[in-house]
Amino acid sequence: MFIDTHTHLYVPEFDKDRPEVMARAIEAGVSHFVLPSIDASFTQAMHALHAQYPERVSMMMGLHPTHVGDNYEQEMAHVEAQLATGKYVAVGEIGIDLYWDTSTLSLQQKAFHQQIQWSLDYDLPIVIHCRDAFEEVFEVLGHYKTEKLRGIFHCFTGTEDDAQKAISLNMLLGIGGVVTFKNGKIDQFLSNIPLKNIVLETDAPYLAPVPYRGKRNESAYLPLIAQKAADLYGVSVEFLAAQTTANARKLFELNEGFYF
Repeated sequence: MFIDTHTHLYVPEFDKDRPEVMARAIEAGVSHFVLPSIDASFTQAMHALHAQYPERVSMMMGLHPTHVGDNYEQEMAHVEAQLATGKYVAVGEIGIDLYWDTSTLSLQQKAFHQQIQWSLDYDLPIVIHCRDAFEEVFEVLGHYKTEKLRGIFHCFTGTEDDAQKAISLNMLLGIGGVVTFKNGKIDQFLSNIPLKNIVLETDAPYLAPVPYRGKRNESAYLPLIAQKAADLYGVSVEFLAAQTTANARKLFELNEGFYF
């Protein structure tokens, strides 16, 4: 059984066939889904999906770095109010993205800092979005020297040195469709990373694994990612599934009352 630790199943790309998407994923052995937040405009849809599948779906709350903009203060107030409800298993996805827009860097850094502090206040893990920004993300994380800081580098695409640095900061690596890409590069060193330090994700509807690359991703494709990772580690996919599921359950504190 698998846990998809990062899947946006509530977005409009799934509006026409969401029940079928969920059914395919469950049939494929994906027993639990963790939904990252984007911004306030998606919160209602995320809650609706959680209400439909309360034992299979968990939620994060945070402001995605590409959505940090002119309404920053309003969005951050929404995140703070939502976290206070206690409905969330992580603060995410948060971080820094310098691929789409570098002009908002200072605001992204401010939002990242604040949301890390909230994660510590509520004793929740963080889920980090990092694109073209490893140096900047590590700089922010360096301000928080505490064992309470923990989480996932979602869709990890860094170097082996980046991976080791992330692990030293009590972070797991989120392994998704990129591991199946010929130019993904993480396949060259992933087996050097202990299995206790990785979790699996799809980031659906984005970053579909081979052979679906370029098409809409969905959680049912998680076993393809798992199989590639298992091949790299030289273990059975069942063994890899058990370890990564245990890692995710521990981080998000997914215990009794959930399907596994």
